[in-house]
Amino acid sequence: METNLFTNAATQNGGATGVALNGASNEGRDMFTKLLVAQIQNQDPLSPQDPAQFVQQLTQLSQTEALQNLANLTSANASVLQSMQVLAMGAQVGADVMVQSGSVTIDGDKVQGTATLSSGSAKTTLVLTGAGGQQYEVVLGTLPAGTHQFTIDPAKLNLPAGTYAMRIASESNPNAPIAVQGRLDSVQLGAGGNMTLQIDTVGEVAPSAITAFRAKNPTSAI
Repeated sequence: METNLFTNAATQNGGATGVALNGASNEGRDMFTKLLVAQIQNQDPLSPQDPAQFVQQLTQLSQTEALQNLANLTSANASVLQSMQVLAMGAQVGADVMVQSGSVTIDGDKVQGTATLSSGSAKTTLVLTGAGGQQYEVVLGTLPAGTHQFTIDPAKLNLPAGTYAMRIASESNPNAPIAVQGRLDSVQLGAGGNMTLQIDTVGEVAPSAITAFRAKNPTSAI
């Protein structure tokens, strides 16, 4: 009777046998070997099974083990890379960074930032919106395509301390990305393996939000 250990085929007595193989475990390999030997010993001598089928089953086992080992290796490499990323980011604590963000936290100090325009803009304004809905504007004027610097001066704008939403008001660049400068205060690794960075002018962000690193200068005001 033709059987296949990977498809839970019938045994020599016609009974169904469920076999779950785990290529990464010795127990799974031992079970496969025992079943394969029993299958060979109990096959019909007058109608022996094609040896190629045994070779095929062994090949399937090897492929399953190889895939499992590859998955384990990939997982281990990901953990190593994550640890290296945490260490690399941790070494930058205290450095000034540029962070792409749609909000900014104002505490009385000036905040430097950049706006990137994909095309020229005849009238460009940085709009800050407070928690109460009040808006403040930083007029940037006529700008060509490219990245342009701006400064948020709380004293000049009469900005109370707090967190403000930011956007670029421009007919030709309605969704222009904005980045602000801030100090990297801490690096945290969550229970799920996700890393978050604490930036003084933005709050918690993902590492992908960082657009540039600058020299460490913890005592300087931004």
